[in-house]
Amino acid sequence: MSLLVAGTTALDSIKTPYAENPRLLGGSASHAAVAASFFSQAHLVGAVGEDFPKKYINLYRKHGLCLEGLDHRAGQTFHWSGEYEVNMNNRRTLDTVLGVIEDYSPTLPSNYTKLPYVLLANIAPDVQGRVLDQMKRSKFVVADTMDLWLNIARPAVLKLLKRIDCLVLNDSEASQLVEEDNVVAAIPRIHKLGPKYVIVKKGEHGSILSGPNGLFIAPAYPLKKVVDPTGAGDSFVGGMMGYLASQRGSVDKNLREGIICGSVTASFCCENFGLKKTTKIKKADISKRVRELTRMASW
Repeated sequence: MSLLVAGTTALDSIKTPYAENPRLLGGSASHAAVAASFFSQAHLVGAVGEDFPKKYINLYRKHGLCLEGLDHRAGQTFHWSGEYEVNMNNRRTLDTVLGVIEDYSPTLPSNYTKLPYVLLANIAPDVQGRVLDQMKRSKFVVADTMDLWLNIARPAVLKLLKRIDCLVLNDSEASQLVEEDNVVAAIPRIHKLGPKYVIVKKGEHGSILSGPNGLFIAPAYPLKKVVDPTGAGDSFVGGMMGYLASQRGSVDKNLREGIICGSVTASFCCENFGLKKTTKIKKADISKRVRELTRMASW
């Protein structure tokens, strides 16, 4: 099966203590859709400006993305600039230019509206809601969010949570959403807001899934060196959704394996800037790390 991936398509300028890379392909939809493409065809929904390089369009096509939902608009592509400390868990935003996504309201191609798997990658919750308004046959809808939207658009986030099947967020955002510092205690309170499944991302410490079958503690693939974690969370959820869309049977049956596939796909993202590493790997590379992680986590 195929899936829809809606979110930001951006140009990222990333600085670490070791290197600086300007105007890389980035954005939540870019990372998520490329990660998903190793398992299923991803139908991209996003907006780019006149300055968006053609080489990045070609990169999307190389990964088999359907680009009918990519809106080319007059103006500047969304641009984010950030700097990481030696501890890659700490970063600060240097500049954000919304550009063409400032007043973006997506209109989906008709063939997109019937896709069964829907990933609402990180973007304004109102935009996520407008995408969902147009969907007709959704089997499984996942939304990702971040602290910014919890700060400036909380009512829209709460409205969206009643309409989705699964919410993905990191541990600090989970605590912020329900004002509970203990993540395990926060999860049942998040379920009461609407989503049947909750996935809490914990970076290099893996993730926690909560659903009808209880808790699943998923490990992260251990890396000796992290070059740039930008987009790792989007790669995680994109890989997971791509795997789910590729499998038969219920979501419950496949979700744990999907999370492991997402975790492994995200590990490649961290090994170079932006999408440089993710766009160079093969499906066999992911399968190899899945086997390795399975052995590491078994007893």
